[in-house]
Amino acid sequence: MKTKIKQLNMKSIDEIREEMIETVTFSKSDIFQIGEQSRLDYENIINELKNCKQMMTKLMNEGELLEQQVIQARNTLSEVSLNFKNYGEADVRDAYEKAHQLQMELSINWQYKKQLLDKRDDLEKRLIGLNETIDRAEQLISQISVVMNYLTSDLKQVGEVLENAKAKQDFGLKIIEAQEEERKRLSREIHDGPAQLLANVILRSDLIERVYHEIGVNEAFSEVQSFKEMVRSALYEVRRIIYDLRPMALDDLGLVTTLKKYLQTIEEYNNNSKIEFVNMGLERRLPTKYEVALFRMIQESVQNALKHADADEIKVRLEITNVAITVLVKDNGVGFDPGHKKAESFGMIGMRERVDLLNGEITFDSKKGKGTAVLIRIPLIN
Repeated sequence: MKTKIKQLNMKSIDEIREEMIETVTFSKSDIFQIGEQSRLDYENIINELKNCKQMMTKLMNEGELLEQQVIQARNTLSEVSLNFKNYGEADVRDAYEKAHQLQMELSINWQYKKQLLDKRDDLEKRLIGLNETIDRAEQLISQISVVMNYLTSDLKQVGEVLENAKAKQDFGLKIIEAQEEERKRLSREIHDGPAQLLANVILRSDLIERVYHEIGVNEAFSEVQSFKEMVRSALYEVRRIIYDLRPMALDDLGLVTTLKKYLQTIEEYNNNSKIEFVNMGLERRLPTKYEVALFRMIQESVQNALKHADADEIKVRLEITNVAITVLVKDNGVGFDPGHKKAESFGMIGMRERVDLLNGEITFDSKKGKGTAVLIRIPLIN
């Protein structure tokens, strides 16, 4: 046992940090390449869509002209048929052949238009997917940049905080494990959610085409309604995954509004839990670093209460004044012993780090069977 502890102490946190920086750097490069390729594909599809629309306009104009010519040819054929004795055999044959030829050209024009419509719809769907991929890549690169800044600067100070080399190694390894777990979770959610729904969308589109040709328009229209619901579900799943990475509303609407929406959503997902949110101070915008840090700490506290404390009642209090921000997250869960080392989970360490970066204070008040109260106070520097 003593030999094992000695081996663990020989590996410094700097080595772990360098490995993490290398891993994150490769990930950032891969995501950047995906984003750039998506942008290139997006531009190519935009040009292809433009050409498609121009061709459709041309075909529609030709179709209108052909329809007029078909009507004239039919009128001529009708005139010849009614007054057969006044026309020669060659005139009758020419009238019939001309009407037939124009009808064939109109049918071909209609087929081309249908193909272009299908192509246009497909291109527009691909544009939506590429646009979401580009946005997702930009968000991930931004988040990775924050991680890189943390790894290259703030993490250097971790060695002064951790008690021994064993704790340093555990902390570094937990960061790597958390990254891998997050990747697994995202991969699993995308595979089980949007990927499955999009596969079903392809199958349903084929079904709609079959129903249209084999049964009729009304039945096909009914299938289209179901198809729209499926696409809407896929879009919802994609937005939910993006929201978990970082709520875009945080940048647009601010901390208070985003928290209301987030906590309401979490309450809906956890039917047996009640989450109460009260804003007792100003409803004002804060610098981005404060809003992101506070949102993540409240998110971590609420998730801990639901997942680890089995709480069914959570109260979140937020007070923003001109000089400070105060947050209280209280639950009625199983609680824990704050003095016990194992209770200092990776999430709690991360919360302490965020608070320290903002020169704030955080306390955990808990007893077994008595719930937990997390109090955060951060000064605002004007």
